[in-house]
Amino acid sequence: MSIMDAVKAEGMLPERYKSLTVSEMKERIRHIKATLGTKLFIPGHHYQKNEVIQFADATGDSLQLAQICAANEQAEHIVFCGVHFMAETADILTTENQKVYLPDMRAGCSMADMADIFQTERAWVELEKRFGDTIIPLTYVNSTAAIKAFVGRHGGATVTSSNAAEIVEWAFTQKKRILFLPDQHLGRNTAYSLGVPLDHMAVWNPITDVLEYDGVDEKCQVILWKGHCSVHENFTVANIESLRRTEPDRKIIVHPECSYEVVSLSDDNGSTKYIIDQIQSAAPGTKWAIGTEMNLVNRLIENHPEQDIISLNPLMCPCLTMNRIDLPHLLWCLESIVEGAGHNMITVDDETSEEAIAALDRMLQRP
Repeated sequence: MSIMDAVKAEGMLPERYKSLTVSEMKERIRHIKATLGTKLFIPGHHYQKNEVIQFADATGDSLQLAQICAANEQAEHIVFCGVHFMAETADILTTENQKVYLPDMRAGCSMADMADIFQTERAWVELEKRFGDTIIPLTYVNSTAAIKAFVGRHGGATVTSSNAAEIVEWAFTQKKRILFLPDQHLGRNTAYSLGVPLDHMAVWNPITDVLEYDGVDEKCQVILWKGHCSVHENFTVANIESLRRTEPDRKIIVHPECSYEVVSLSDDNGSTKYIIDQIQSAAPGTKWAIGTEMNLVNRLIENHPEQDIISLNPLMCPCLTMNRIDLPHLLWCLESIVEGAGHNMITVDDETSEEAIAALDRMLQRP
């Protein structure tokens, strides 16, 4: 079922929630949390708005939150404040007795949607024709359950922005080449940091079904899926050049979902957790320009007044799909649980779950 099919099946936010005041919604949510107690667990991704994060029982990145959900066996109802693929991963890693919900089924991920299973299966056939049995697939955890299952079925593993280098190194011990889904930028930045030359990297275009590569096939080590994060791709070389001219003492740190050009010109790059840790451990008065999602940047600004923090792109907007989750949708989801209706439940079938777990396990088992 596609996200839009799921939206149609579950319906849209009832009109009655649109007339409630913020105070009324907050009070109802607090009441439900107190009533359900440990039976309810609300994980919130770092990119969520403050109005939602204030009710989160745990905050973190997508895989971290899914693992916390899996470890929380008391929770019968997990209301995942993130996007669709994150809730899928939580459902994969939790028990049959636990139910996972997404407050707004429209909260998808443009990057994850850039690699569907039909495109991927088609690409795999063509790539095996060209390169034979020399490729192992890897997928960023920011991908659908079906893509994770595909990777698991073909002996590959998932990666996070924190451990991508470690998993890519492992993959090269398994096969001569890797297919990296669905974010070309994380794949390129990671492979380059490990010494793979840019001219040894090709790009698979899923729209045209063409391998974009000018080199000799024998030298091709990395096949990058032509996908990207629509948020992180909005940080540009021009943003960096402008800051270098006007504030050369400001340190620039970006997420590796940014383009190779942006990452290479920055002072530092790393996962969401890495960025948070760098800000927290920096000396007071340090000047930062951060290239990642705006809700997180704003939260870092609020939480660290001792630092001088700005967004690398002054015109940046928060992630639109993450911002689908708001107080009205969170309240609707929680009240539907209390009423026994359980709107917006996320379920992954057993076969897909088993194959996806294989990909996740290969990552988690790395030392």
